[in-house]
Amino acid sequence: MTTIRFTGPDIPSAEDLANCIHCGFCLPSCPTYVATGQELESPRGRLHLISGIRDGRIEGTPRALEHLDLCLQCRACETACPSAVPYGRIMEDARAAIMANEPAEQPPAWRLRRLALRHVLARPRRLRLAMAGARLYQRSGLQHFVRGPLAPLLPSALRRLEAAAPVLRGRPFRQTGTLASPPAPKARVAMLLGCLHGEMYPDMHRATVTALEHARCEVVAPPAQVCCGALHAHAGDAETARALARRNIDAFERAGVEAVVVNAAGCGAAMKEYSRLLRHDPNWSQRAEAFSTRVKDALEFVAEQDFAHDLGPVDRTVTLQDACHLAHAQGIRTAPRAILGAIPGVTLREMANSDRCCGSAGLYSAVQPQMSAHVLEPKMASIAATGATTVCTANPGCTLQLETGARRHEVDAEVRHVIEVLAESIEAGRSR
Repeated sequence: MTTIRFTGPDIPSAEDLANCIHCGFCLPSCPTYVATGQELESPRGRLHLISGIRDGRIEGTPRALEHLDLCLQCRACETACPSAVPYGRIMEDARAAIMANEPAEQPPAWRLRRLALRHVLARPRRLRLAMAGARLYQRSGLQHFVRGPLAPLLPSALRRLEAAAPVLRGRPFRQTGTLASPPAPKARVAMLLGCLHGEMYPDMHRATVTALEHARCEVVAPPAQVCCGALHAHAGDAETARALARRNIDAFERAGVEAVVVNAAGCGAAMKEYSRLLRHDPNWSQRAEAFSTRVKDALEFVAEQDFAHDLGPVDRTVTLQDACHLAHAQGIRTAPRAILGAIPGVTLREMANSDRCCGSAGLYSAVQPQMSAHVLEPKMASIAATGATTVCTANPGCTLQLETGARRHEVDAEVRHVIEVLAESIEAGRSR
């Protein structure tokens, strides 16, 4: 049986691990522990595994690594922890220390994941080609055939994966340069376009530009920007994440902006942590630290501006799914509620456990489909119990997962980013 050790520059630190006092406060906040009741599927259990592998007390067997791979990295445990254990960075370091081994020693599924992330997600031309194929698949009628007559012949795993595919609506958002230039702007900001975001949910970007322009911001999108690297870091490919971070820092520095606005919670959390990602690089660590202070989530930034003027009515009953990397990683909960509360006609009905992970977690729904579906089920029940017709969130991964859940569980609710509902209100105010 193959065993693996931690190696490379990202081995979890003993100081970080020592913060855990084994109190167990994290247990009820952890979706995988709630689902299984197993200690090794809890943050406390995984920290014990990581510490043991680091010190040589526990062998890094494939079974041990499966427990680490089942983690959603939702970071809800950080919110619950009384000792401020930096669980998110410990888990990212552990995965990076595993993937720093020779390729033949890396878990095969992890190695395949890294190849896909490196050679598709981080390559815009290849990604656009893949998305063009997906659009053709949906519009040609082939998807209808696959979901209909062909469905009984397909493996269940493939059917599940295909059923979770996003509905690709409208023209992709790929515009760079100046996106908005209102008279007498109060601020000049840059917007992250991301990798998949503008391909899958272009209206979120258009809505963000509308909201920023309404707040009298000049908005630019540097053409040299790239994928934020969040999924690479989560998957243990720290080197690719660092390379992407350097390119983004350089691109946004050249833009000469006061803030870098990000409308995907996972991307924003990663970019706010570039300083730690590049901590070992003397040429970039200080630049990364300065850059990270300018990163703002779109809802965080808009809520700080004069955004509530001239809004028109929007007749929606909404419930809010707190994106994990907004609520737990960035500590932002008030902003989305302040924005929704300012929109005339919107009624907010809070759901139970609104900050419990929906099971998306980047690639998690694809690589851990059974646990992802298990985590999603109570989330959809909480949504249905509110009677809301719109589910608001702040991350495209959450949007994709919740749309899948609405179809699978027959919940009659559409999923929208909070910024989209605000843009709808802005447009309604303009038309009055």
